[in-house]
Amino acid sequence: MPPETVRAVLPHLRRTPRAVLWLLAWSVPEMAQSFFLGYALARALDDGFLAGRPGTGMGWLAAAGISAVLGGVGTDRVHVALAAIAEPMRDDLVRRVVHRALRDADGAAVSRLTHQTEIARDTFANLLLVSRTFVLSAGAALAGLLALAPVLLLIVIPPLAAGLLLFVATLRPLARRQEEFLAADEAIAADLGAVVAGLRDIEASGAQPWVAAGADARIDGELRTARALARWGTLRDLAVGVAGHLPVVLLLGTAPWLLGRGVTPGALVAALAYLTQSLLPALENLILSLGTASARLAVVLRRLTPEGASGAAPRPVPAKDTRLRAARRHTGQGDGTRTAVGCGSAGQPDPLNPGPQRPETAVPPERQPPDAAADHPAVSLHGLTFAYGPHAEPVLRGLDLILPLGGHLAVAGPSGIGKSTLAALIAGMLAPDQGEVRLWGRDVRGLGPRERAALRVLVPQEAYVFSGTVRENVSYLCPEPLPDAALLASCAAVGAEGLVGRLGGPEGRVDPRSLSAGERQLLALARAHLVPAPLVLLDEATCHLDPAAEARAEQAFTARPGGSLIVVAHRISAARRADRILVMDGTHTDCGTHEELLARSPLYRDLAGSWADRSHPALLQGDAYGVDPVTGTGLTGDGRHVVAHGPGGQVEAVGDLRDRGTFHSE
Repeated sequence: MPPETVRAVLPHLRRTPRAVLWLLAWSVPEMAQSFFLGYALARALDDGFLAGRPGTGMGWLAAAGISAVLGGVGTDRVHVALAAIAEPMRDDLVRRVVHRALRDADGAAVSRLTHQTEIARDTFANLLLVSRTFVLSAGAALAGLLALAPVLLLIVIPPLAAGLLLFVATLRPLARRQEEFLAADEAIAADLGAVVAGLRDIEASGAQPWVAAGADARIDGELRTARALARWGTLRDLAVGVAGHLPVVLLLGTAPWLLGRGVTPGALVAALAYLTQSLLPALENLILSLGTASARLAVVLRRLTPEGASGAAPRPVPAKDTRLRAARRHTGQGDGTRTAVGCGSAGQPDPLNPGPQRPETAVPPERQPPDAAADHPAVSLHGLTFAYGPHAEPVLRGLDLILPLGGHLAVAGPSGIGKSTLAALIAGMLAPDQGEVRLWGRDVRGLGPRERAALRVLVPQEAYVFSGTVRENVSYLCPEPLPDAALLASCAAVGAEGLVGRLGGPEGRVDPRSLSAGERQLLALARAHLVPAPLVLLDEATCHLDPAAEARAEQAFTARPGGSLIVVAHRISAARRADRILVMDGTHTDCGTHEELLARSPLYRDLAGSWADRSHPALLQGDAYGVDPVTGTGLTGDGRHVVAHGPGGQVEAVGDLRDRGTFHSE
C-alpha cells in the first residue's frame, strides 16, 4: 500500500480501537478454520483412512466441518466490526467535504458527497479485509505446516518470502504508474470532449494540425503510461507465481525426498491443501487489491482532502486561465491561423482557437487580397456539386458563381436548402464532390489550414463567448496585448460599444449565462472585425439582432478597404443591401439584383413576402407565369405560396399556366 495511503488510513484505525479489537477477536474462528483445513485432512488420512480406521478419519473430517461453521459465524461478525471501522471514516470525509464546500463554494461537492466518499469507504474496507485475510491464511498455513512437519517450511517459506519481497518492491512504482494512467485517461476525455464540442471552429480556424497534434500527444502519453503499467503488472503476476505457485511445484518435485525424510502422505496432501485452497487465493486477492484498489483510494483521498501534507487547499484556477492554457497547449507557438467565433457551449473552454503566431500588427489597417491575386475575383465557383453521401440527393449541382473584389453577396433560400453548406464549401470546411472553389484564383483544396484561415473568416450563427474579460473575449486570438483604441474601435464599428460600456469596458467581466444571444453575437462580430482576412462569411451571424443593429454590423464589414462579404440572409433588408443575391431552391439557383429577382423568381418573391411586414401588400402583381405571392390566409395547408390573376370565382382554362412539368422542383 502506498505510504500516503497508509498515513491516511491509520488515523481512522486509531479512532476506532474497540472495533479493531472486535475485528481481531472474531478473526480467530476464521484462523482456526484455515488451520483445521489442512491439519484435520492430514490426521484423517494418516491416522484414519490409510491406517484402516475410517471412523477416526470421519471424526477428523467432522472436526473440520465444525471449524468451518464456527468460521462462518466469525466471518459474519467480522463484517459488522469492519462496518464499525469504515463508516466513521466515511462520516469524517463527509464532514471535510461539507466544510470545504461551505468555505470555498466547491462546485464538485455533490459528486464528492454522493460518489467519491462511497468509493473511499468501500475501498478502505476491502483493503482492510483482504489484508487481514492474507495474514490469517498465511499464519494458519505456516502454523499447520509447523505442526505437521517442520521440514515443509524449508520448501514453502523461501519462495513465499521472495514473492512477497518482489511484490512489495513493485508496489510503489505500480501505484504511481496507475495514477499516471488515470490522469492521462482523464486528460484525453477532457480534451476530446472539448474538441468534439467545437469541431466547426476547428475547421473554420484551420486549427486541425494543432488540435490533432495535441490529441496525438495525449494519446501517445496514455500509451506510454499503459505500457509502463503493463510492465509493472507483469512483475506483479511474477510475484504471485513465485510466492503462490512455485511452492506447489517444489512440493511436488521434492515429494520423494520429503517422504524419505519422514513426511507422511497426509502431511504432504495437507501442505498442498494449505497452499492451493487457503494461501494462494488470499495472496492473489491481496496483490490485486493492493495493486489497484490502494492506488484508487490514494487518488480519491487526495481529492476529498486536497490540503494534503501542507494543510492548505490549492487555489482554484480561474475559468479564463484554464481556457487560455488549453488554447496555448493545443497550439504551441502558433501558426498565423485566424478565426472569428466558436461553436462551443458558453462558459466552457474552447479547444480550437490556437493562440497562433500573428502578423506584426494585430489589426492591419486594410484587408488586402494576397499578392499577385488582384486580377482574380474574391470567390469563384465552377461546376460546384456537393452531396452528403454517395447515394444522397445533391445539395448543390453544377453551381457557377463569381464574387468580385470588394463584392457583397447575399444568399437566400428556404430553411435547410443548403445555404450553410455553401458557406462551408467556400470556407474550405467541406470538399466538393465535383467542381472547384477558388479564393483569389487559388483552389481551396490546395491550400493549407494557415493559408485558408488567412483568406477568409466564417462567423456561424452560434456565437461563442467564455467567462473572462471583454478584452479576452474580443482579442484572445492576438498574441500581444491589444490597444484599447483598436479594441473599442472594432466594438463601436459593429455596434457593441454600448454592451462593452455596460460590462465595464475592456476589463469588464463577461458572464456568458447573463448575456442574451444577440449580445453574444455582438461580441463575436467585434472579434471577427479584428481578423485580417479579406473575405468574411456571415452565416446568419446577426439573426438575434434587430434590423438596425444588423445593418450597422454588415456596414462595418463592407466598409473595410479591400474586404468582400457573403451574408446568409434571413431578412429582406439584408438581401436588399447586397450587390447581388443568390437564391437557392434545391439544385436550382438564380442570381441577380433585388429588382431582377423580384421580376423573374417566384421563390424570391415568396421569400420577400414572408420576410416583409404582413400589414403591407407583399409585392406588385404582374408575374409572367400569372401567379403572385400573398401574405397568407392562415388556413390549414396555406403556405402563402401563390394566387392566380383574375377575378375571384373565375374558372381557369386547362393549361392557362403553360403546364410544362415541375417548376423549380415543385
